[in-house]
Amino acid sequence: MTTATLLTLDINQIKQLLPHRYPFLLVDRVTSLEPGVRACGYKNLTANEQFFEGHFPFKPIMPGVLMVEALAQLGCVALLCKEEFKDSLGVFTGIDGFKFRTMVQPGDRLDMEVELVKMRGPIGRFKAIAKVGDKVAAEGEISFSLLKNSDIVK
Repeated sequence: MTTATLLTLDINQIKQLLPHRYPFLLVDRVTSLEPGVRACGYKNLTANEQFFEGHFPFKPIMPGVLMVEALAQLGCVALLCKEEFKDSLGVFTGIDGFKFRTMVQPGDRLDMEVELVKMRGPIGRFKAIAKVGDKVAAEGEISFSLLKNSDIVK
C-alpha cells in the first residue's frame, strides 16, 4: 500500500457516496481510505443525538445496532468510492460474531475501521472494529450485498 492510494473524505464527500441523511448518517469523516480495501473514520457523538433521549434517559448509551450500522456505512464508503460500484447501494446480509465491549456515551468519538475480508461478485464481508480512545467498543464481521441503483424499485 502506498500513501498515494490513501484518501480522506469530509461529510459532504461522504454524502455524495451514501444515501443516508440526518439523523441516520453515522459517519462524520473518513480519515483514511484505500478504495475497495479498507477505511478508517469516526462519528462524533453529542448529547443531541436523537437515540440518546430514549436509550436510556438515566444513562444515555449508543445502541449496539447503531454502532454496527455506522461500521456498515463506513464499509459502503470504502466500496462505493470505486468507479465500478459508483451507482450501487450497499445493504446488510448479515452480522457475525459481534461483541460489544464498552459503552459509548455523549461526548465520545467513535473511531471505526473496516477491512474487506472477501468479495465474490456483489456479495462480500468486512471485518469491523469501533473504539472509543483505546477501548474496543464493538467488533465483528458484516456481510453485505451491493445492489445496482437501476435495479432498485423506486
